[in-house]
Amino acid sequence: MNKDQRYPSPQFAAWASLLETYKVLLEKVQNALSEAALPPLEWYDLLLELRLAQDQRLRLFELGERIVLSRSNLTRLCDRLEKEGLIYRERCSKDRRGLYATLSEKGDALRKRMWPVYRHAVEQHFAVHLSEEEAGTLSDLLLKVRSLASKSRL
Repeated sequence: MNKDQRYPSPQFAAWASLLETYKVLLEKVQNALSEAALPPLEWYDLLLELRLAQDQRLRLFELGERIVLSRSNLTRLCDRLEKEGLIYRERCSKDRRGLYATLSEKGDALRKRMWPVYRHAVEQHFAVHLSEEEAGTLSDLLLKVRSLASKSRL
């Protein structure tokens, strides 16, 4: 039952709680990376998606669809990562206007250095607060909402 009178329904209360929790947890992860003198979470997110992709490369529009964090500054983020030698861009042979972002060895090495800090922050500020059953339930509910929302035409 929704006890928070700021919201018209339990669904709106859940939405607000999701956003507020997301913000707090991202700040915790960002702070942990910063304290370890590592780049921001956006870098890890992009490097991970390239690592998971076939041939460790994606067209820029595909990369934008896969990253979890903001896509609004994708070009600038790619510029920075390329300047640091973490990725490189190459033209698509089938579509001269298209570009691939490809993970470099240096980029994968940085991703590997970031992972333990990221993992520890998630364990410390999120995972420790949920039983396996609760985590499974939460995951199932979020997957349900994501699946249905992605199919919605609204």
